[in-house]
Amino acid sequence: MVGETMCRDLSKFTPIFLLLVLSGLLFLLRNIQSLEKLNSKTVSAFYHLQNTSPMDSTMRAAHPVRSDWDQSYCGSLGLRPSPEEAAEERYLLESIAWPQPPGPPIPLLKSSDPAHSFFTIRRTGRGWHVGDQLEVWVQMRDFEGQPKHHGGDFLLARLHSPELGGGVVGHVVDHQNGSYSVLFWLPWKGQAYVTITMVHSSEAVQVLKRLREEHPDRIYFKSLFRSGPFSETTICNLCLPPHQPLCNYTNPHTGEPWFCYKPKLLSCDMRVNHAKGGYQKNLLTSKEELLFQSNVNIKVSVPASGPDHITVLPKSKAKPEKAKSGAVKFVPSGFYYNHMWQTTSGVPLRQFNTTRAVTRCLGGKFVHIFGDSTARQWFEYLSSYVPGLKEFNVNSPKKVGPFLSVDSVHNIMLKYRCHGPPIRFSTVATSQLRYVADELEALAGGRDTVIMVSVWSHFSTFPVEVYIRRLRAIRGAILRLLQRAPDTVVVVRTGNPQALDPVISLYNSDWFSMQLHGVLRAMFWGLNVVLVDAWEMTVAHHLPHDLHPPPAIIKNMIDVILSHVCPEKN
Repeated sequence: MVGETMCRDLSKFTPIFLLLVLSGLLFLLRNIQSLEKLNSKTVSAFYHLQNTSPMDSTMRAAHPVRSDWDQSYCGSLGLRPSPEEAAEERYLLESIAWPQPPGPPIPLLKSSDPAHSFFTIRRTGRGWHVGDQLEVWVQMRDFEGQPKHHGGDFLLARLHSPELGGGVVGHVVDHQNGSYSVLFWLPWKGQAYVTITMVHSSEAVQVLKRLREEHPDRIYFKSLFRSGPFSETTICNLCLPPHQPLCNYTNPHTGEPWFCYKPKLLSCDMRVNHAKGGYQKNLLTSKEELLFQSNVNIKVSVPASGPDHITVLPKSKAKPEKAKSGAVKFVPSGFYYNHMWQTTSGVPLRQFNTTRAVTRCLGGKFVHIFGDSTARQWFEYLSSYVPGLKEFNVNSPKKVGPFLSVDSVHNIMLKYRCHGPPIRFSTVATSQLRYVADELEALAGGRDTVIMVSVWSHFSTFPVEVYIRRLRAIRGAILRLLQRAPDTVVVVRTGNPQALDPVISLYNSDWFSMQLHGVLRAMFWGLNVVLVDAWEMTVAHHLPHDLHPPPAIIKNMIDVILSHVCPEKN
């Protein structure tokens, strides 16, 4: 009797218990959904939503970390380099060191103004002949028309002939006093025009250096975590303030670090994908913003004082004059003539102008393409150009991959896979997030294998040491691949300049790309790889700069690659 009475009393509270449980679930789901709606305006607020407890057991140091970084921010930036690696790193950083203007920051009126600056062609007594070196003198002035007295301006130089379809880059020598010498190698006869472009003033470059050092997370990433009906989204990056619990996704083979803030409810093992989150805003002061103005001081041509062109005569038997600057003669990696790229390395290039020629070259080949969207351009070009290649739908997200094209008649397989984080693609499943070095270790290689690698653009916001470490892992994997299969063709692509505006300059400036270009060339110099110098191929071309070079340039890159895959027979 007593039991029946208690049951009747408890049944009165059942609706209340159900209401409390339902309210709790609604509150939980509402908070989870709010976490998923992340953008550039909410990222700062999201940092404060995280638990402020110390780093939990999900963040374990598997390797000795570097001690030369700010431990409060990037303390786990990677493995401590060996003495040999540290020496190489110092050499590479010294090779791309940029001049520092003296004194405190100066106002816009005292900064470099391309409109007031000018260049002058140095005349010679004997004229110019094919194979000679042309020297151009550049004097930078400020917005008040006064000469600059320090260096550090970022200049690009091109010698071109619209009539001949010719173009070649110039080598800029900074004299640290506001003047510059630009050296051009003369590869063809006829008229040639000089173009000097100031990409950024020396004052703007110092701002870019500061951003790279102080805001390596100015492009941030995110990952979705899911377990059944529950999901959370957290911020991820290579550098994260560690005052909140972190999930450690450091690559166990290469030591490449990557972290996400730990979800409040789910475990680190529940990570589903990786995606670009957004861009941090308001990075510049009002005075610094004036240094980044389109059509004013971002990629603006410097006018000529006097003639802007010369006439190049046929090659002379007389000994060429030495450049007045006393600099060593500069020879580029290649040049355009009749709109076709020619290398200066002595390797004969072939023109693959028909689908039949490309198909015959790639017949029986397995082509593996790794990297960013500039590597994907090669895949897209070949897949669309070779009629026999049919792309298989493997349910990959558009422009993300992985992608696969096969020509079963001619036994051609073409694969593309993006590189591991940092990668700014929309959404990549964690199961498809692979590091290039790991993928290379899994390949057997051989005479019928072609490897193409392009890794650069997504590293522009990080310290250069991060890029050096990534290339070192890729280089090591390539060297081991060539040891077990020496006849494998390996292609490595450098970065290239792009169109810039005040916003893009802060995240993907040509100055960042140029520094990465210099590091890559130095690290792969002398190795048995095909180096596609996309920097020179883009600067020397007459078409506007683009992050994704136009088809005319891509076609010339493919010709360079296939000339090594199928060299011309004697």
